[in-house]
Amino acid sequence: MKKRPTILDVARQAGVSKSTVSLVLQNSSLVKPSTRTDVEKAMAELGYVYNRSAAGLRGAQSGLIGLIINDLRNPFFTEFAASAQMTFARAGYSTVVANTDEDPDIQSQVIASMIEHGVSAFVISPAYSDDDGAFNRIERAGIPTLQVLRKQDDRTDIFPFASHNYDTGGALATEHLIEKGCKKIAFVGGLKDRPITLERMSGYDSVMKANGLTPQAFFGRPSRAFGREIALEILKEHKDLEAAVCFSDLVALGMLSGFAEIGVQAGNYFKIVGFDDIEECSLAYPRLSSVRCDSALFGQNAAEAMLAWIVEGKRPPDSMRYNVELIKRQSSLSTS
Repeated sequence: MKKRPTILDVARQAGVSKSTVSLVLQNSSLVKPSTRTDVEKAMAELGYVYNRSAAGLRGAQSGLIGLIINDLRNPFFTEFAASAQMTFARAGYSTVVANTDEDPDIQSQVIASMIEHGVSAFVISPAYSDDDGAFNRIERAGIPTLQVLRKQDDRTDIFPFASHNYDTGGALATEHLIEKGCKKIAFVGGLKDRPITLERMSGYDSVMKANGLTPQAFFGRPSRAFGREIALEILKEHKDLEAAVCFSDLVALGMLSGFAEIGVQAGNYFKIVGFDDIEECSLAYPRLSSVRCDSALFGQNAAEAMLAWIVEGKRPPDSMRYNVELIKRQSSLSTS
């Protein structure tokens, strides 16, 4: 990565003194508007980022790690974030955690703020965006960054990526439902054409086609509300469907709720498999079958990979994929 531009570089570019640049950074009223404009233009051209924490944090035991999550309301991401934070803490690093709520503008703001405050590294589960500005800013700042669970930037030689074998998970879930005698199986949840949706759906799609069965998808926000809505729709308009592979456990739990609302018990009449295996899967009734991604272990692995990078200089591989397994419970077996 390129060397970070300094205040001196900005001063030369703007044709002013170092002290003038410092005054601009401090929002001093002593600086003329035209001079401030020249300095800000120079900073933008050079990709200069003001570091409030003043240097030396990268690699130091007192460093800060920026942990940015696309949806902390989802227990899967919460468990991942908690595990990563604890792993960093045990190594002497503090973690600044931010939730972007799937908003790329908030993501950009959070990244800019964390760079300014001197984070040593980023671990990011990104919100999807067509704008590469946030990651370009990280590149200019020269901060080690690991993308996890989702890949927003394809430059894995700069921003390595770690996730799970989601296609395998979808395949395992679909094969299990076919073994249970189901032929009319739907894929439920996930926003259409999103890379993460396509990944989780790909195994389902390939197994259905390999068995001469017709895939059918219901796309939507991966939430309990959407799962409930689809369960009610299936019972009214798609009575031939026998089972579902869900994009996430939240969708699957919503489907369980929708069926229960009108007195239908999943597992007997209709079989459901979730994705992620959050804790609630083993506590719900009927207990939910799910593709286990072990978010806690993944959080630990991601944090350890980042620590090896910033402490020992051992950069992670461009792409890492972790295994998944299918946990079979009542919702795809039976409740009896």
